[in-house]
Amino acid sequence: MDRGIDIVHGDDGEQAARWNGTAGHAWVESRAVLDELFRPFEDLLVEAAVTERASRVLDVGCGTGSTTLAVARRLGARGRCVGVDLSEPMITVARTRAGQEGGRDGQEGGNEGTRASFVLADAQDHPFEPGTFDLVVSRFGVMFFNDSVEAFANLRRAVRDDGGLRFITWRGPADNPFMTTAERAAAPFMPNLPARRPDGPGQFAFADPDRVRHVLEESGWTGVDIRPLDVDCTLPESALVPYFTRLGPLGLVLREADERTRAGLVETVRAAFDPYVRGAEVRFTAACWTVGARA
Repeated sequence: MDRGIDIVHGDDGEQAARWNGTAGHAWVESRAVLDELFRPFEDLLVEAAVTERASRVLDVGCGTGSTTLAVARRLGARGRCVGVDLSEPMITVARTRAGQEGGRDGQEGGNEGTRASFVLADAQDHPFEPGTFDLVVSRFGVMFFNDSVEAFANLRRAVRDDGGLRFITWRGPADNPFMTTAERAAAPFMPNLPARRPDGPGQFAFADPDRVRHVLEESGWTGVDIRPLDVDCTLPESALVPYFTRLGPLGLVLREADERTRAGLVETVRAAFDPYVRGAEVRFTAACWTVGARA
């Protein structure tokens, strides 16, 4: 789902409702800022597609389509990249972007000239044609499955024999204090903030590399390679307040808060980000895993 920031708990129906509702629209509203924030990760996945010499790539949890389009651009006329996501608001934007770049609407099943297309579906159980893809990639989009083993087994079937898998996911919250700054600052004033569940779908669901390895091996992948990845990220200071008021657990709660409560919380939370502000920029290190495997 190309998320990186938000939290999802519960079953598939709850996830679909959230990403087709408040959370999905928040990501659409923040698309430009998030695309730039996560550009370094997108670049790594584009290079993975080149290294694999892939011509057919599946981008899981593609969100508004930035990585899908970047891969398709790099592959050129010889290749095709398909993005899949269960969020209709985000897929709608992705298809519009594809249409603007290629003259089509980005729908699945376009003509041979279509290099990027998008599927509105849950990758956990979508009936991909077996052996269709050379490579599966994901930028922060694989931590939200209700059944990760089932999901990765489904993706394994979609890849040709000896095809590849490469995704980027977050390490734990202790390694990523920036990502929990807003909720930690707001917690004394809003005890109803949703708690993170380390064993449930969400941003840090794949923080434990042993769990990641187990999920992939149980679902039929081999040669699992998990390496730490630390990336310096920047965000315009002017985008900081919209960032934490729209996204993550605080963003969900603030939408229901009265104006006085909202104003006080925004001031408190903004101050908590001061250690990351450097003039006109917000800077932090994203602590991640880069994970590879073979079908």
